[in-house]
Amino acid sequence: MNRCTFVMNRWTFRGPLALALLLALAAPAFDQVGGPRTLPELKADVEERASRHAYPVSELEPAEVREALGNLKTLDRDEWASAWSAIGDRHMAKAKGASGAIAAKEYKYAFEYYLFARFPLENSPGKVKAYDKALEAFTAYAKLQDPPIEIVRIPFEGKEIVGYLRLPKGVRPAPLVLTIGGLDGRKENASFRSDAYLAHGVGYFSFDMPGTGQSTIRQVVPGAEREFTRVLDTIATRNDIDAKRVVVYGGSWGGHWAARLAYLERERIRGAVVQGGPVHEYFQPEWQKKAIGTREYLFELFEARAAIYGAKTLDEFLAYGPKMSLKTAGWLDKPSAPMLVINGMRDTQVPVEDLFLLMRSGSPKEVWINPQGGHMGRNVSISDQRIFETVTLPWVVRTLVR
Repeated sequence: MNRCTFVMNRWTFRGPLALALLLALAAPAFDQVGGPRTLPELKADVEERASRHAYPVSELEPAEVREALGNLKTLDRDEWASAWSAIGDRHMAKAKGASGAIAAKEYKYAFEYYLFARFPLENSPGKVKAYDKALEAFTAYAKLQDPPIEIVRIPFEGKEIVGYLRLPKGVRPAPLVLTIGGLDGRKENASFRSDAYLAHGVGYFSFDMPGTGQSTIRQVVPGAEREFTRVLDTIATRNDIDAKRVVVYGGSWGGHWAARLAYLERERIRGAVVQGGPVHEYFQPEWQKKAIGTREYLFELFEARAAIYGAKTLDEFLAYGPKMSLKTAGWLDKPSAPMLVINGMRDTQVPVEDLFLLMRSGSPKEVWINPQGGHMGRNVSISDQRIFETVTLPWVVRTLVR
């Protein structure tokens, strides 16, 4: 796969990337901006993504996706939740009537359908109910895993941080990836993906980002990364985890928190993966006015983004964002833990300029860019899973096991 590396403030090109990247540097983001999708447009896009197992329906069965879409008559949020939850209910019933690996498989399917039923956020009664069912399904799934998935509850500011910890067999203390969910993805998604680390003797600890899921901090604010500082404190107390070998991973909005921790906790972590994470330009009103109309995202992107700020109007949302800038806060020129920075040149959700800001500032970084990629670096030919398997996982393992 094409890749490039930025080391000691210079470009090093590998393979045929050089020409493609230089051409892409001058190319505008692909034309993905438009108004909200009509119901037929949404159905067609969801079905197309399911056919190639693309986000956010990569884990759903195409035939069942068509079934759910066939039951949608409007764009009503509760109707959406009901259509997908019905399939989740079916898998849940099968799981409860089975045992072992079959039950685990059905619980996982139930979780995936329930989670999509509340996509992209829990903003209606039906979606809240679907999310509760998703957590129930994942809890049942976790109990059937070997090695086990431990549901960890960490006291924090009068509440509890909830995370999922899974460690490889026969490795103690185990190196660890601390993963942070994104705007619409949750810690459960991260857990499924991170299972691949176990074969390399690496465990994972997954959490929701502030303002989402079960995070104790219900609104994104500068300093909300203290939630993960508390997690690192807890890691340091456990004999089964090697607190000196921890990497932080964050994708999309989760990448913002991974970057913050790379600066704030550089003495306690070995590195951070920032994949498609907001840094500075993302937070500017000029970008957001365009980005909230992107069709890279299925629907309700503004609603999801505004919710984590607690913003009720577009003006409130646009005014709030700049306070989250890492550049404005003076972080970028400070030393950091090693970073792997990933994205696509044609990302219409988070500007690729934020990747370049990280590259041009502070400590050396390694960079992987897909010249034809959209958000997170993915496109039709290069999936999220392929990027994980060939870029993220090798870097994390190399960083932790050396």
